[in-house]
Amino acid sequence: MLFVYNILINFIILISPLIIILRIFKKKEHPVRFKEKFCFFSKKRVKGKLLWFHGSSVGEILSVIPLIEKLEKNDSINQILITSSTLSSSSVLSKFRLKKTVHQFFPIDSMYYTKKFLKYWNPSAVIFIESEIWPNMITNIKKKSIPLILLNARITKKSYRRWKRFSNFAKSLFNNFDIAFPQNTKTKKYLKYLNVKKIKLIGNLKFAEVESIDRNKINKKLKNFFNSKKIWCAASTHKNEELIAAITHNKLKKKYKNLLTIIIPRHIQRVDQISKEIKHLNLPIHYHSSNTPINKNTEIYLVDTYGETKLFFKICKTVFLGGSMIKHGGQNPLEACRFGCKIIHGPFTENFEEIYDLLDKNKLSFKVNNLNKIIKLVDTSLVKKSNKEKKINKLKLIGKKILNNTLIEFNKILKN
Repeated sequence: MLFVYNILINFIILISPLIIILRIFKKKEHPVRFKEKFCFFSKKRVKGKLLWFHGSSVGEILSVIPLIEKLEKNDSINQILITSSTLSSSSVLSKFRLKKTVHQFFPIDSMYYTKKFLKYWNPSAVIFIESEIWPNMITNIKKKSIPLILLNARITKKSYRRWKRFSNFAKSLFNNFDIAFPQNTKTKKYLKYLNVKKIKLIGNLKFAEVESIDRNKINKKLKNFFNSKKIWCAASTHKNEELIAAITHNKLKKKYKNLLTIIIPRHIQRVDQISKEIKHLNLPIHYHSSNTPINKNTEIYLVDTYGETKLFFKICKTVFLGGSMIKHGGQNPLEACRFGCKIIHGPFTENFEEIYDLLDKNKLSFKVNNLNKIIKLVDTSLVKKSNKEKKINKLKLIGKKILNNTLIEFNKILKN
């Protein structure tokens, strides 16, 4: 299997100039730093102990920042290397003040480039984050007898099935990890089958994740408009869930004359379709991207731009998270939770099952099975005073416990 994989990798190397040019054109690749993927290093290796963390993109990198901030205080560690594959992850990392930490792009996973990479950086330990499995890099790490850790490991049912098709190859790869820290019990079960030698469940590091810097601001006129309203939000919604939000609004507006419902669809290209679906309710709609002044009688505020969800989480006490009243598997609730929002979700949250279980248990999120329960929960939250700070602190305590337990395990590894 590794032989076939290497044929594919070598073919990718042959056509890589074309791939790189296209990616630079699409602004998905750095015009100079792409060379790092071919082991032309832009940072120097400091003498002494080096820890190497690798994560695919923004989410994985953000999840380990609190751990890296703690490890930077460890005098026995001289340098920390973070690699990733995407341009966005490099940009996010530059916003944090890390003294010992440098970033490079992950090299092409060929035998030649992985050997060259390891020779230059010579890490004391390697930490792959979530589901980053690179056959040639893993093979060469173990040839050099470098400790290999799978941190915050996540294997979905779908990816497990894919690995199972190549059972012997998968088991030979996963057996190279000295220890794995899964983020949930399902992943722990899959890792056992995949022949990981040592597994320890300490929780999901994403609970300890720092909030990425958000420079977007609501303009003054819009802020004044929002301040005059009773607001709740339906975010990451899918087909039929916007109608649920609109009906909820229609039921509650008799009680709250100044009610405003913010709808943030998962796919903004659906906004015209959404308008048609809720048209029969005769609710005045305003599009976020509109250049026209907002009408004071607006009842539905439809967000038709990407990357501004956090703006609305800041001003809302209550958020219904979509993809959960339909068989989609739910959306990640942690971002809304970090802003102290009360989370309402449907029964279909299997993609984030254990996160929701923990949030439900701590009364940070609430599961509903029908429209009437959504109406009741939104109604209750509109009456009550905001307790955002209390919710934020509760989430921080959960994250702090997981982070401390992770740090204890890392200190054990570093002593060996």
